Amino acid sequence: MKILGASVLAMESLVMGFALLLAGKSHSSSVIVFGGVIAVLFMALAGTLRRKWAWIVGSVLQIVLIAYGFFVTPMFFLGALFGGLWIAAIVVGRKGEAARASLLKDGVSKPQ
Repeated sequence: MKILGASVLAMESLVMGFALLLAGKSHSSSVIVFGGVIAVLFMALAGTLRRKWAWIVGSVLQIVLIAYGFFVTPMFFLGALFGGLWIAAIVVGRKGEAARASLLKDGVSKPQ
């Protein structure tokens, strides 16, 4: 779950960097700074997914990413796409952790 979530957040940080290039052509500096803060938050949050609050903040940032579409229109589509990947990371990650816990409970040792 952590690896999938961290990879989604890291990719979103890169996408925000590209969105900043688009925003730089026609928007004010405050829009660019706001996008830069979002990109940095995505990258910083990718390393803190061990804690439950990080998943909540990550979900809020998904909404902020979609809302950035008001400044850079393609971000509506990309935000929705990454929001779906974020949900998939949570669902698939939980299933994977449940399967791993089941294997460990049955006495199968951890791979080394």
